[in-house]
Amino acid sequence: MRITAVVERIFDIAARRLDGPLMVVIVVLAAISLAAVYSASGGDSFDRALGQLRNFAVAFIAMWIVANVPPQTLMRIAIPVYIVGLLLLVSVALFGEIRNGARRWLNFGFVTIQPSEIMKLGMPLILAWYFHKKEEGLNWRDYTLAGLILMLPTGLVMRQPDLGTSILVFSAGFFVIFLAGLSWRILISAGVAGVVALPFLWPLLHDYQRERVLTLLDPMKDPLGAGYHIIQSTIAIGSGGVLGKGWLNGSQAQLDFIPERSTDFILAVFGEEFGLVGTLLLLCLYLIVIGRGFMIAMNASTTFSRLLAGALTMSFFTYAFVNIGMVSGILPVVGVPLPLMSYGGTAILSLCLGFGILMSISTHKQLVSS
Repeated sequence: MRITAVVERIFDIAARRLDGPLMVVIVVLAAISLAAVYSASGGDSFDRALGQLRNFAVAFIAMWIVANVPPQTLMRIAIPVYIVGLLLLVSVALFGEIRNGARRWLNFGFVTIQPSEIMKLGMPLILAWYFHKKEEGLNWRDYTLAGLILMLPTGLVMRQPDLGTSILVFSAGFFVIFLAGLSWRILISAGVAGVVALPFLWPLLHDYQRERVLTLLDPMKDPLGAGYHIIQSTIAIGSGGVLGKGWLNGSQAQLDFIPERSTDFILAVFGEEFGLVGTLLLLCLYLIVIGRGFMIAMNASTTFSRLLAGALTMSFFTYAFVNIGMVSGILPVVGVPLPLMSYGGTAILSLCLGFGILMSISTHKQLVSS
């Protein structure tokens, strides 16, 4: 009985700062991811699935640690995290490691990191802190400075080049600015200006980026080259029908037609095997995560917590929307993984750190000191 009591006590302490509804959905998504990754690897080796299990184990530990950090502490580290992330991005631009034509990594000998991942959290942290300090009264100068804080790291990430991550970094910061009260007139004006500027921005894009846009418009222009990803993923999703072909029975995946099938295009594997019904259930799980995130944001006790929780929730939505649009052929291929489904330790870790922040905001009800 004593051992049982001790175990129960340990679990009680471990779960005290975890948000129950959010944690349940994350665990379910993790289980689905393991099954999908195993199938995507061919169903004849557990190595990839075990690697994904390790990724989730590390990410869950990090999530629990962050969930136990009070929002007051998160606000205090906002500036250091942003500055360190910015310095690392500058270091990447100066002497980063080049892989496949992109300079995105810093090699420290014992570990290689991708600093742009830090800014996915550093950006909403610094802007939520900034607007928390300015909550007494905002003017156009405040929004202008916030825009500069946002655009500097976004520009450095785009320069690497890494369009997918730059979209996620930009959106994480933009949602904070939007939730802080940015006028719709400014948004509409910026949207119109963006459309007008498109012809002038086109020459500034890298060749591979222009190719992706043209491939989106006409995948059959190069069916064995640039259009291959989209063509094969849409074939796989369509062939799944309503109920799917069954786990490990997807022909497109098992016969190695789908490229990047355990990472960026894992939704094509899942859609072929579990069909429309399975895909809709997956989307419902994502909607539950988003809904819970908004509930946490609405119940937050301070401006900092409210803006941070709202931005992290919308960033998760952006993650899912961009990947689903990419795999289904309605958005260009930009290399954004499907959240909590695609294989990869870095993306899962950054997502779970964000969930840890949400749980911290949910379970720490005391006011954040200003």
